[in-house]
Amino acid sequence: MNIIIKNMTSKIRVAVVGYGNIGKYAIEAVREAPDMELAGVVELAEILRDNNSYGLTVLRSYGLVTSDVRELGKVDVALLCVPSRSVPEMAEQYLSLGINTVDSFDIHGDPLWNLRCNLDKIGKERNVVAIVSAGWDPGSDSVVRVLFEAMAPKGITYTNFGPGMSMGHTVAAKSKKGVRNALSMTMPVGAGVHRRMVYVELQPDAIFAEVEQAIKTDAYFVKDNTVVTQVENVDALLDTGHGTFIERKGVSGATHNQLFEFRMKINNPALTSQIMVSCGRATMRQKPGAYTMLEIPLIDLIHGEREILIKNIV
Repeated sequence: MNIIIKNMTSKIRVAVVGYGNIGKYAIEAVREAPDMELAGVVELAEILRDNNSYGLTVLRSYGLVTSDVRELGKVDVALLCVPSRSVPEMAEQYLSLGINTVDSFDIHGDPLWNLRCNLDKIGKERNVVAIVSAGWDPGSDSVVRVLFEAMAPKGITYTNFGPGMSMGHTVAAKSKKGVRNALSMTMPVGAGVHRRMVYVELQPDAIFAEVEQAIKTDAYFVKDNTVVTQVENVDALLDTGHGTFIERKGVSGATHNQLFEFRMKINNPALTSQIMVSCGRATMRQKPGAYTMLEIPLIDLIHGEREILIKNIV
């Protein structure tokens, strides 16, 4: 089957699905991309009705906000800026409409693999492309880990997150009955071990012990030491900064004591959205099916002529 090359003589038309933390930054990243244009923003009707932010009001004035992507005309790729647990159903929906999708699904292991396999089948049937887990972890950090392993096939890699806000964990905490607002902070202990510090603002009739138990038994939290604290105002604690420190000690050939380190300090939603936008570009250059970032040629993520990129970067 031939590689899909859609709309390559004109700009890639991108729909941003969701206008939360990631969606807002995704709009900025699309507008900064020289080969892309914003087709519009897709949100749920009840959110559209209640969301009166200045940015969304401006987008509405240009007719760029809708609850149905089909009202935006031609759309090449949809960036699914929604909670991970909403991704499987939503990705199927958009792929079935003949639109490429990019998501930042952040549940590692079997759920990620199962999502990829399911979307791969749909993508091949509908002649479209899905890139799953296109964030920074899973995502760009995964690429770093693979590169480190290629450099030292035998060894141990530790990924240390934070300190910072985890968007996936925060959304999971917010979803619990009795929670008005929540913030989940990831605190690195070392050697890939983390503590989850969860701050919750409760509804008047909520029972803290029940909320605490619901959070600690959620799949997002069950593997980590999780501390849940009730606070009066979660927004007073909010900081979207985050970071990663990846280290690998291993063996190159027969040579021991090879040590590699990668560190970054980031705005969490800004980086997530930028990676999604870059992967949106890459969807235009892949054969139909579903991919993780490990399976995409890195050069497909960036704008420019291949010859010039290789000469300037390699």
